[in-house]
Amino acid sequence: MRDATPAPALHRRSFLKYSGALGAAATIASTLSACSSGPESTNEADGGGEGAERTLTAVIGYGNDQSWDPLMTASAFAMAGNHHVYEGLLDTDPISREPYAALATEMPADLRATTWRFTLRPGATWHDGKPVTADDVVFTYGRVLDPDTTTLAKNFFASWLKEVRRTGDTSVELVLKFPFPDGAQRLTLAKIMPKHVFGKAGALDEATTGKAVGSGPYRQTAHHPKSNTTFEAFADYNGPRKAAFKKMNWLTIVDAAPRVAKISGSSAGAQISDNIPYANISQLEKGGLEVAGGAGMNHLFLLFNTAHKPFDDVRVRQALHYAIDTGKMIRAALRGHGKAASSYLDEGNPTYRKASTVYGHDPAKARELLKEAGVSGLKVTLMAVNVSWIADCLPTIKASWDALGVETTLEPQETAALFTKLDQKKDFQVVAAASNPNQFGLDADLIMHYNYGPGNTWMRYARWEDNSVAKDLFRRMDRATREPDPAKKKTMTQDYIDIVAENAVIYPVVHNELITAWDAGELTGIRAQPYPGINVLQAKWA
Repeated sequence: MRDATPAPALHRRSFLKYSGALGAAATIASTLSACSSGPESTNEADGGGEGAERTLTAVIGYGNDQSWDPLMTASAFAMAGNHHVYEGLLDTDPISREPYAALATEMPADLRATTWRFTLRPGATWHDGKPVTADDVVFTYGRVLDPDTTTLAKNFFASWLKEVRRTGDTSVELVLKFPFPDGAQRLTLAKIMPKHVFGKAGALDEATTGKAVGSGPYRQTAHHPKSNTTFEAFADYNGPRKAAFKKMNWLTIVDAAPRVAKISGSSAGAQISDNIPYANISQLEKGGLEVAGGAGMNHLFLLFNTAHKPFDDVRVRQALHYAIDTGKMIRAALRGHGKAASSYLDEGNPTYRKASTVYGHDPAKARELLKEAGVSGLKVTLMAVNVSWIADCLPTIKASWDALGVETTLEPQETAALFTKLDQKKDFQVVAAASNPNQFGLDADLIMHYNYGPGNTWMRYARWEDNSVAKDLFRRMDRATREPDPAKKKTMTQDYIDIVAENAVIYPVVHNELITAWDAGELTGIRAQPYPGINVLQAKWA
């Protein structure tokens, strides 16, 4: 990297502690302390105001005690917030995922070129008033591409982006390893961070604990990890999607009942909420709210520890998938708002093809596979995140495995607690959790690299990356990434997804819809997204 001040290397333990790793509710983080001042008793104040001056109050159904570092996090709350606080050179529409110029003045002239040149938006400033410069861009991508620094964003850039150069005070160029048009959509994942703020020693630790200083339409005004984060419109923002709300207060309410109560009735304390339980859809609609969902990549998956016998045997992993009564799960837990996985990708993905191995409910086949593997009297402890809809699905998994003769113990727990155990390399058998790589994008190459690839966090959890099948898979993934012909690339991707399906190391059980509810009498321009969180950059008071 030229003209870059090297970012301090992040120790692997720090990465696993502070980075996000689950699309829907997860991050590999222990509970973090608040970085804002003021008594906790004031945190749920709606902010007052009248008319256009009033505060937008939103409810997010996921934890807010995880990293806010935009290059590290996969926290649903933090990622949604960061889209309002930070900008990439390019950003993407939250629904169509089409890229548009954000901090850059325009899109690259030729997306198939191996050099993309960008000029920064004239007058763009950070929330502390200092100008955005090319040095900030080089600093940000220096963290992404530094071989001695581990970031989640590296998974989405390292294979195709070679270098980012400063060409002037407000101009940069990105040098690609090969033509990669899909990279334009990924630039939103490299939210540009101010070097003068986060380039200081120890400053990135503040980002993990919630500090956010961007150039976007909203600036963060307070952060209380266990209750809420507040924002206000940034008066000097001159970009394409200006703030429509003077102030916003985002509440974190993980438990379903209080979340629904907060948005319900004549005395509702919020105007919008994501992660609406399926059982409450009718109630909220009758109460006059707009309720809409989106089907996408959101899924319940199983993660196996392949270093813990007998889960090193693919037949055992397959057996436990075949045993699950997904039809019952969809009817009872998801109220019909889901589909059994027939590929790693959901059926709406442009690269979707039914996998060569599909885990339909087949207890007889499950028993046969366990017998072939020489396994009997198996006892399984299933650790799981406590996300409400996941908790609703767990009884079906237990009943299915118990019926197979597999004695099953459920251990649901807070997401941060569960993944701290994995961070600490504690032994486990199987994990059930929620994920949605669509938070990062829709292209299959990105989605698959989120969970699979050499050096990938998830592969280390599964203890699988040194397996010969895994190494062959990674080679196939790399060849598909580099393939210039879209049709050939699609087929190559579908073929290696068949390998992922057959081995079932990290693999979805069901894909489900995510539901958002809002007061249409108060808000207009809301679009329900098929991944966690909300985006109100094109919304306004009705």
